[in-house]
Amino acid sequence: MKNIITYILIFTISLAFAQQEDKEKEIQKLNQKVNNLISDANDLASNKEFVTAEMEYRKAISGKPTSVAGTYNLGHSYYKKGNYDEALYRNQQAAKNATDKLEKHRAYHNIGNILMQEDKCSEAAEAFKNALRNNPLDEETRYNFALAKECAKNQEPPQEEDNKDDKDKDKKENEDQKEQDKKEQEDEGENKEDNKDQGDDDKKEGDQNEDEGKPDEEKDKDGEGNDEKKEQPKPQQQPGKLSPQQIQNLLEAMDNQEQKVQDKMNAEKAKGAKVQTEKDW
Repeated sequence: MKNIITYILIFTISLAFAQQEDKEKEIQKLNQKVNNLISDANDLASNKEFVTAEMEYRKAISGKPTSVAGTYNLGHSYYKKGNYDEALYRNQQAAKNATDKLEKHRAYHNIGNILMQEDKCSEAAEAFKNALRNNPLDEETRYNFALAKECAKNQEPPQEEDNKDDKDKDKKENEDQKEQDKKEQEDEGENKEDNKDQGDDDKKEGDQNEDEGKPDEEKDKDGEGNDEKKEQPKPQQQPGKLSPQQIQNLLEAMDNQEQKVQDKMNAEKAKGAKVQTEKDW
């Protein structure tokens, strides 16, 4: 019985080893097939037969989806054709499936180059940084990383210009506000001047009204210093006496009457005398 059990164990172990060997052979066979497809695709790509090369790469990836070489080389083929979206996708697959640092370094390096072609400098700099983390000694990656950082810096909006625009905007708003305040002050000053003039007119009118109610003597007193000379009051005539003007009028009337009498007498004397005239022939 013991021998039977030992035999069964030996048979089971042998079968397991045989199955493992068969599995490993299958894997080796598959890997060899995939490698052959990739090799053929590489040759086609070198001869610029990109369509046929793409088909071979896809066959290789279909046989082994985790093939880093297949996705990486297919991505590189897309990059040469200028199909940057597909190239980026395939290299991202390669970076994800890579199992060693050198494979990751190559994938991230290519990702950085693709992003630079699309002017995504900040993302490219990050990709080159990941490549350097896996291979710090690669000078080409380091150089590309420096270029990407400089490009990203130039793509950033200039903070100083933004601040300058904000300052100019604030300055203009302040100037507009000052201009508005100045205008309001001028308008207020004009209103005060108008009110002052109106007040002076009202005061003058009130003074005139007040003067009308004052006696003549007070009016004369208040009028001192004015530019316009006021008319002096006429002297009142005393009862029973002629004023100087009335006396002058009487004298002039007497002179006129005497002149009329004199003229009449002279006319009567001249009635009988002939008047000599000279005829104009």
